[in-house]
Amino acid sequence: MSDVATRLDVFKTYKLYVGGKFPRSESGRVYEVTDSKGQWLANAPLGTRKDTRDAVVAARAAVKGWSGTTAYNRGQVLYRVAEMLQGRREQFTAEVAAAEGISAKKAAALVDAAIDRWVWYAGWTDKVAQIAGGANPVAGPFFNLSTPEPTGVVGVVAPQAGQGHSFLGLVSVIAPAIATGNTVVVAAAADAPLPALSLGEVLATSDLPGGVVNLISGRTADIAPTLASHQDVNGLDLTGAVDQDGPASAAALEAAAAETLKRVLRPAADPAAADWTQAPGTKRLLSFLETKTVWHPMGI
Repeated sequence: MSDVATRLDVFKTYKLYVGGKFPRSESGRVYEVTDSKGQWLANAPLGTRKDTRDAVVAARAAVKGWSGTTAYNRGQVLYRVAEMLQGRREQFTAEVAAAEGISAKKAAALVDAAIDRWVWYAGWTDKVAQIAGGANPVAGPFFNLSTPEPTGVVGVVAPQAGQGHSFLGLVSVIAPAIATGNTVVVAAAADAPLPALSLGEVLATSDLPGGVVNLISGRTADIAPTLASHQDVNGLDLTGAVDQDGPASAAALEAAAAETLKRVLRPAADPAAADWTQAPGTKRLLSFLETKTVWHPMGI
Protein backbone atom coordinates (compact mmCIF):
# COMPACT_ATOMS: atom_id res chain seq x y z
CA MET A 1 0.00 0.00 0.00
CA SER A 2 2.87 2.37 0.71
CA ASP A 3 4.12 1.88 -2.86
CA VAL A 4 0.80 3.19 -4.16
CA ALA A 5 0.97 6.24 -1.91
CA THR A 6 4.45 7.19 -3.11
CA ARG A 7 4.05 6.54 -6.85
CA LEU A 8 5.55 9.04 -9.29
CA ASP A 9 3.35 11.09 -11.57
CA VAL A 10 3.40 10.27 -15.27
CA PHE A 11 4.43 13.49 -16.94
CA LYS A 12 2.75 14.31 -20.22
CA THR A 13 4.82 14.32 -23.41
CA TYR A 14 3.59 17.05 -25.72
CA LYS A 15 4.06 16.59 -29.46
CA LEU A 16 3.46 18.53 -32.65
CA TYR A 17 0.20 17.99 -34.51
CA VAL A 18 0.78 17.55 -38.25
CA GLY A 19 -1.41 15.80 -40.79
CA GLY A 20 -3.63 14.32 -38.09
CA LYS A 21 -0.66 12.67 -36.37
CA PHE A 22 1.64 13.49 -33.45
CA PRO A 23 5.24 13.56 -34.63
CA ARG A 24 8.14 14.63 -32.49
CA SER A 25 10.15 17.48 -33.90
CA GLU A 26 12.57 16.27 -36.56
CA SER A 27 15.34 17.88 -34.50
CA GLY A 28 14.46 15.71 -31.51
CA ARG A 29 14.77 18.80 -29.35
CA VAL A 30 12.42 20.30 -26.78
CA TYR A 31 12.29 23.51 -24.77
CA GLU A 32 11.03 24.32 -21.31
CA VAL A 33 7.62 25.89 -20.88
CA THR A 34 7.17 27.82 -17.65
CA ASP A 35 4.22 29.48 -15.95
CA SER A 36 3.85 33.19 -15.29
CA LYS A 37 6.08 32.82 -12.23
CA GLY A 38 8.85 31.00 -14.05
CA GLN A 39 7.98 27.56 -12.66
CA TRP A 40 8.49 24.60 -15.01
CA LEU A 41 5.29 23.21 -16.57
CA ALA A 42 6.38 20.88 -19.36
CA ASN A 43 8.75 20.31 -22.23
CA ALA A 44 7.34 21.28 -25.62
CA PRO A 45 8.74 20.12 -28.97
CA LEU A 46 11.02 22.63 -30.63
CA GLY A 47 9.56 22.76 -34.11
CA THR A 48 11.91 23.52 -36.99
CA ARG A 49 11.73 24.84 -40.52
CA LYS A 50 11.58 21.23 -41.73
CA ASP A 51 8.60 20.53 -39.44
CA THR A 52 6.90 23.63 -40.82
CA ARG A 53 7.45 22.55 -44.42
CA ASP A 54 6.06 19.10 -43.59
CA ALA A 55 2.99 20.78 -42.10
CA VAL A 56 2.47 22.81 -45.28
CA VAL A 57 2.56 19.60 -47.31
CA ALA A 58 -0.10 18.09 -45.03
CA ALA A 59 -2.24 21.23 -45.22
CA ARG A 60 -2.04 21.29 -49.01
CA ALA A 61 -3.08 17.65 -49.25
CA ALA A 62 -6.16 18.39 -47.14
CA VAL A 63 -7.36 21.44 -49.10
CA LYS A 64 -9.33 19.63 -51.80
CA GLY A 65 -11.28 17.40 -49.44
CA TRP A 66 -12.00 20.08 -46.84
CA SER A 67 -12.93 22.87 -49.25
CA GLY A 68 -15.05 20.39 -51.23
CA THR A 69 -17.05 19.41 -48.16
CA THR A 70 -20.46 21.07 -48.02
CA ALA A 71 -20.62 24.14 -45.82
CA TYR A 72 -23.32 22.48 -43.72
CA ASN A 73 -21.12 19.46 -43.08
CA ARG A 74 -18.16 21.66 -42.13
CA GLY A 75 -20.42 23.25 -39.54
CA GLN A 76 -21.29 19.85 -38.12
CA VAL A 77 -17.61 18.90 -37.90
CA LEU A 78 -16.70 22.15 -36.12
CA TYR A 79 -19.57 21.73 -33.70
CA ARG A 80 -18.22 18.28 -32.85
CA VAL A 81 -14.89 19.92 -32.01
CA ALA A 82 -16.72 22.23 -29.58
CA GLU A 83 -18.29 19.18 -27.94
CA MET A 84 -14.83 17.67 -27.45
CA LEU A 85 -13.48 20.94 -26.04
CA GLN A 86 -16.33 21.03 -23.54
CA GLY A 87 -15.38 17.54 -22.38
CA ARG A 88 -11.81 18.67 -21.64
CA ARG A 89 -12.76 21.99 -20.10
CA GLU A 90 -10.91 21.36 -16.83
CA GLN A 91 -7.63 20.56 -18.59
CA PHE A 92 -7.74 23.71 -20.69
CA THR A 93 -8.69 25.77 -17.65
CA ALA A 94 -5.59 24.56 -15.80
CA GLU A 95 -3.33 25.24 -18.79
CA VAL A 96 -4.72 28.74 -19.36
CA ALA A 97 -4.45 29.60 -15.67
CA ALA A 98 -0.81 28.52 -15.60
CA ALA A 99 0.09 30.25 -18.86
CA GLU A 100 -1.49 33.59 -18.02
CA GLY A 101 -1.07 33.70 -14.25
CA ILE A 102 -4.77 34.14 -13.55
CA SER A 103 -7.21 32.46 -11.20
CA ALA A 104 -8.96 29.24 -12.10
CA LYS A 105 -12.27 31.12 -12.17
CA LYS A 106 -11.02 33.65 -14.72
CA ALA A 107 -9.36 30.92 -16.77
CA ALA A 108 -12.58 28.91 -16.82
CA ALA A 109 -14.46 31.96 -18.11
CA LEU A 110 -11.94 32.35 -20.94
CA VAL A 111 -12.16 28.66 -21.84
CA ASP A 112 -15.95 28.88 -21.91
CA ALA A 113 -15.66 31.92 -24.19
CA ALA A 114 -13.32 29.96 -26.49
CA ILE A 115 -15.80 27.08 -26.72
CA ASP A 116 -18.64 29.50 -27.43
CA ARG A 117 -16.47 31.21 -30.05
CA TRP A 118 -15.89 27.88 -31.78
CA VAL A 119 -19.65 27.20 -31.85
CA TRP A 120 -20.27 30.70 -33.18
CA TYR A 121 -17.95 30.15 -36.15
CA ALA A 122 -19.41 26.69 -36.72
CA GLY A 123 -22.76 28.37 -37.25
CA TRP A 124 -21.32 30.67 -39.92
CA THR A 125 -20.09 27.94 -42.28
CA ASP A 126 -23.29 27.82 -44.36
CA LYS A 127 -24.15 31.50 -43.98
CA VAL A 128 -20.97 33.36 -44.91
CA ALA A 129 -21.70 33.00 -48.66
CA GLN A 130 -24.83 35.08 -48.12
CA ILE A 131 -22.81 38.10 -47.01
CA ALA A 132 -19.69 37.52 -49.14
CA GLY A 133 -21.47 36.69 -52.42
CA GLY A 134 -24.35 38.07 -54.42
CA ALA A 135 -26.07 38.67 -57.73
CA ASN A 136 -24.55 41.63 -59.58
CA PRO A 137 -26.51 43.99 -61.83
CA VAL A 138 -25.14 43.97 -65.39
CA ALA A 139 -26.20 45.41 -68.73
CA GLY A 140 -27.46 42.61 -70.91
CA PRO A 141 -29.43 39.37 -70.67
CA PHE A 142 -27.08 37.67 -68.24
CA PHE A 143 -26.97 36.42 -64.68
CA ASN A 144 -23.79 37.62 -62.96
CA LEU A 145 -23.16 35.78 -59.72
CA SER A 146 -20.27 36.18 -57.26
CA THR A 147 -19.51 33.40 -54.80
CA PRO A 148 -16.75 33.11 -52.15
CA GLU A 149 -14.14 30.37 -52.26
CA PRO A 150 -11.39 29.55 -49.74
CA THR A 151 -7.92 30.95 -50.35
CA GLY A 152 -6.24 27.59 -49.65
CA VAL A 153 -3.40 27.03 -47.18
CA VAL A 154 -3.14 29.77 -44.55
CA GLY A 155 -0.15 30.28 -42.28
CA VAL A 156 -1.13 31.62 -38.86
CA VAL A 157 1.10 33.29 -36.30
CA ALA A 158 -0.98 32.75 -33.16
CA PRO A 159 -1.35 35.44 -30.49
CA GLN A 160 1.45 35.31 -27.95
CA ALA A 161 0.77 34.87 -24.23
CA GLY A 162 1.95 38.42 -23.66
CA GLN A 163 -0.94 39.57 -25.84
CA GLY A 164 -3.40 37.88 -23.48
CA HIS A 165 -5.90 35.06 -23.84
CA SER A 166 -3.56 32.31 -25.04
CA PHE A 167 -6.42 29.88 -25.78
CA LEU A 168 -9.28 32.20 -26.67
CA GLY A 169 -7.03 34.11 -29.05
CA LEU A 170 -5.85 30.86 -30.63
CA VAL A 171 -9.40 29.66 -31.27
CA SER A 172 -10.33 33.09 -32.62
CA VAL A 173 -7.72 32.87 -35.39
CA ILE A 174 -8.04 29.18 -36.29
CA ALA A 175 -11.83 28.70 -36.34
CA PRO A 176 -12.76 31.39 -38.93
CA ALA A 177 -10.05 30.26 -41.35
CA ILE A 178 -11.15 26.63 -41.40
CA ALA A 179 -14.87 27.46 -41.21
CA THR A 180 -14.61 28.94 -44.70
CA GLY A 181 -12.82 25.90 -46.12
CA ASN A 182 -9.16 26.81 -45.70
CA THR A 183 -6.52 24.63 -44.07
CA VAL A 184 -4.00 26.12 -41.63
CA VAL A 185 -0.47 25.75 -40.33
CA VAL A 186 -0.23 27.47 -36.96
CA ALA A 187 2.87 28.79 -35.24
CA ALA A 188 1.73 28.39 -31.63
CA ALA A 189 2.57 31.01 -29.04
CA ALA A 190 6.21 30.31 -28.18
CA ASP A 191 5.74 31.31 -24.54
CA ALA A 192 2.44 29.45 -24.01
CA PRO A 193 2.17 26.53 -26.44
CA LEU A 194 0.43 23.99 -24.21
CA PRO A 195 -3.19 25.00 -24.95
CA ALA A 196 -2.40 24.78 -28.69
CA LEU A 197 -0.77 21.36 -28.40
CA SER A 198 -3.68 20.10 -26.31
CA LEU A 199 -6.06 21.44 -28.95
CA GLY A 200 -4.33 19.11 -31.39
CA GLU A 201 -5.35 16.16 -29.21
CA VAL A 202 -8.96 17.34 -29.36
CA LEU A 203 -8.88 17.76 -33.13
CA ALA A 204 -7.38 14.30 -33.60
CA THR A 205 -10.31 12.69 -31.80
CA SER A 206 -12.97 14.76 -33.55
CA ASP A 207 -14.30 14.42 -37.10
CA LEU A 208 -11.88 17.01 -38.50
CA PRO A 209 -9.82 15.47 -41.33
CA GLY A 210 -6.08 15.24 -40.76
CA GLY A 211 -4.14 18.14 -42.24
CA VAL A 212 -6.90 20.74 -41.91
CA VAL A 213 -5.22 22.11 -38.79
CA ASN A 214 -1.49 21.67 -38.14
CA LEU A 215 0.10 22.99 -34.93
CA ILE A 216 3.81 23.73 -34.55
CA SER A 217 5.43 24.85 -31.30
CA GLY A 218 8.86 26.41 -31.03
CA ARG A 219 10.61 29.66 -31.88
CA THR A 220 8.39 32.00 -33.86
CA ALA A 221 11.55 33.34 -35.52
CA ASP A 222 12.06 29.89 -37.11
CA ILE A 223 8.48 28.99 -37.99
CA ALA A 224 6.90 32.27 -39.14
CA PRO A 225 9.49 33.21 -41.81
CA THR A 226 9.17 29.73 -43.31
CA LEU A 227 5.42 30.20 -43.63
CA ALA A 228 5.82 33.71 -45.04
CA SER A 229 8.24 32.66 -47.79
CA HIS A 230 6.76 29.24 -48.63
CA GLN A 231 5.42 29.18 -52.19
CA ASP A 232 2.62 26.74 -51.32
CA VAL A 233 1.13 28.94 -48.59
CA ASN A 234 -1.63 31.15 -50.01
CA GLY A 235 -2.40 33.41 -47.06
CA LEU A 236 -0.73 34.68 -43.90
CA ASP A 237 -2.34 35.78 -40.64
CA LEU A 238 0.17 37.90 -38.71
CA THR A 239 -1.90 38.37 -35.57
CA GLY A 240 0.90 37.17 -33.26
CA ALA A 241 3.71 39.01 -35.07
CA VAL A 242 5.15 42.10 -33.46
CA ASP A 243 6.56 45.32 -34.86
CA GLN A 244 10.21 44.93 -33.97
CA ASP A 245 13.44 44.17 -35.76
CA GLY A 246 14.16 40.59 -36.74
CA PRO A 247 12.95 37.86 -39.08
CA ALA A 248 9.65 37.38 -37.21
CA SER A 249 8.65 41.04 -37.19
CA ALA A 250 5.39 41.92 -38.88
CA ALA A 251 7.15 44.08 -41.47
CA ALA A 252 9.70 41.40 -42.39
CA LEU A 253 7.03 38.68 -42.66
CA GLU A 254 4.80 40.84 -44.82
CA ALA A 255 7.72 41.64 -47.13
CA ALA A 256 8.52 37.92 -47.45
CA ALA A 257 4.87 37.15 -48.18
CA ALA A 258 4.82 39.73 -50.95
CA GLU A 259 7.40 37.72 -52.89
CA THR A 260 4.78 35.00 -53.47
CA LEU A 261 1.75 37.31 -53.64
CA LYS A 262 0.12 36.01 -50.46
CA ARG A 263 -3.06 37.45 -49.02
CA VAL A 264 -1.95 38.96 -45.67
CA LEU A 265 -3.97 39.84 -42.58
CA ARG A 266 -1.93 42.45 -40.73
CA PRO A 267 -1.66 42.51 -36.92
CA ALA A 268 -3.43 45.15 -34.87
CA ALA A 269 -1.56 48.41 -34.32
CA ASP A 270 -1.16 47.45 -30.68
CA PRO A 271 -1.45 43.63 -30.35
CA ALA A 272 -1.04 43.82 -26.57
CA ALA A 273 -4.25 45.86 -26.37
CA ALA A 274 -6.35 43.31 -28.28
CA ASP A 275 -9.39 42.15 -26.32
CA TRP A 276 -10.38 38.72 -27.61
CA THR A 277 -13.45 38.65 -25.37
CA GLN A 278 -15.19 41.20 -27.60
CA ALA A 279 -17.64 40.06 -30.28
CA PRO A 280 -15.50 39.00 -33.25
CA GLY A 281 -17.67 40.18 -36.12
CA THR A 282 -17.14 38.78 -39.61
CA LYS A 283 -13.78 40.32 -40.53
CA ARG A 284 -11.77 37.14 -40.04
CA LEU A 285 -14.33 35.04 -41.88
CA LEU A 286 -13.88 37.23 -44.93
CA SER A 287 -10.10 37.66 -44.69
CA PHE A 288 -9.16 34.44 -46.49
CA LEU A 289 -11.83 34.18 -49.15
CA GLU A 290 -11.52 34.74 -52.88
CA THR A 291 -14.43 35.79 -55.07
CA LYS A 292 -15.41 33.79 -58.13
CA THR A 293 -17.74 35.54 -60.58
CA VAL A 294 -19.78 33.57 -63.08
CA TRP A 295 -21.69 34.90 -66.12
CA HIS A 296 -24.62 32.91 -67.46
CA PRO A 297 -27.12 33.81 -70.19
CA MET A 298 -30.70 34.24 -69.01
CA GLY A 299 -32.13 32.36 -71.96
CA ILE A 300 -35.51 33.01 -73.49
